[in-house]
Amino acid sequence: MSKSTEHLLNIDGTRIYAIEQGEGPMVLLVHGFPELAYSWRHQLPALAAAGYRAVAIEQRGYGRSSKFWRPDAYRIDRLVADLVGVVHALGETNAVLVGHDWGAPVVWSAAWMHPDLFRGVVGMSVPFAGKGLIGVPGNAFGEKPVEAYQRELAGPGQDFYHTYWSTLGPILDEVEEDLAGWIRGIMYSVSGEGLAAAGFSLDAADPVTLIRQSAVCIPHGTRMRDRFLPPQPVPWLSEADLAVYIDSFQRSGLHGPLSYYRNLPDDQRVLEPFAGSKLAVPAYFIGGEFDVATWWGAECTARASEVIDDYRGETVLPGCGHWIQQERPAETNRLLIEFLAGLR
Repeated sequence: MSKSTEHLLNIDGTRIYAIEQGEGPMVLLVHGFPELAYSWRHQLPALAAAGYRAVAIEQRGYGRSSKFWRPDAYRIDRLVADLVGVVHALGETNAVLVGHDWGAPVVWSAAWMHPDLFRGVVGMSVPFAGKGLIGVPGNAFGEKPVEAYQRELAGPGQDFYHTYWSTLGPILDEVEEDLAGWIRGIMYSVSGEGLAAAGFSLDAADPVTLIRQSAVCIPHGTRMRDRFLPPQPVPWLSEADLAVYIDSFQRSGLHGPLSYYRNLPDDQRVLEPFAGSKLAVPAYFIGGEFDVATWWGAECTARASEVIDDYRGETVLPGCGHWIQQERPAETNRLLIEFLAGLR
């Protein structure tokens, strides 16, 4: 097994934690919410064994990386600048990007904005949505203002979770009341096992109806956790694994991670100048059959060739939920290595 090396990198005054294994072309792994570099524990050794320098970071606001009070510190151009800085700080001239959940729109945007530096990109869970960042039914590529469309998507009397989280108010209250329970609840509620046990079916209704009835929409006067499934053990996340996440977020809180959602309207404006150009580098998508972001982003994948010059396709893993690289590590590793081998 390749030895791990840890770094605390100074990226223009922002501390970014990184852990790496292996030697060779750089593959930069970017986690999502509410996760850590630890989420790539299965990919680091596999990529190192395949001949790559695999680097997993903790994005700003998470883990050992810098925390900022101002929500606009988590705007998309600043998240992208962190990735550019990591590549340079580690002495590389280019890298392939892999991102999951919120890490996916960050790596999609970075590859879109800096095709000279990033020679390939893999998004997991969240397809490429252009200036919209996170595509949803009826607003695949940010054609409509994100705030107005989220109200339309949620329907009367409730909020889409992006809106609920971006207030940095009631969401923090409900998390801090029982952070460990909240982390357990969200991990299970969007897992393949949790959704399968709950009888989740993509054939049951149209996507908007499914969204409105799920935990990602919060009726006014209630909490998100009121729609969580009662958590059960899952084979891919041990108590020791879960404790890594709980301990980290009990120390750091979730103000920074939730601020990513607060910035979505500004992110859309930041990315507007790029909206007339396609993502130029080779790109691939990995989703899960039961992953909420995969099925509500189906229009994005169906229309990917409209916005990506060199789309290498997608794989949706059967029975898999949201936590793709943890739920299906062997399949994820194989798909990543196959994609990397196909780059010139």
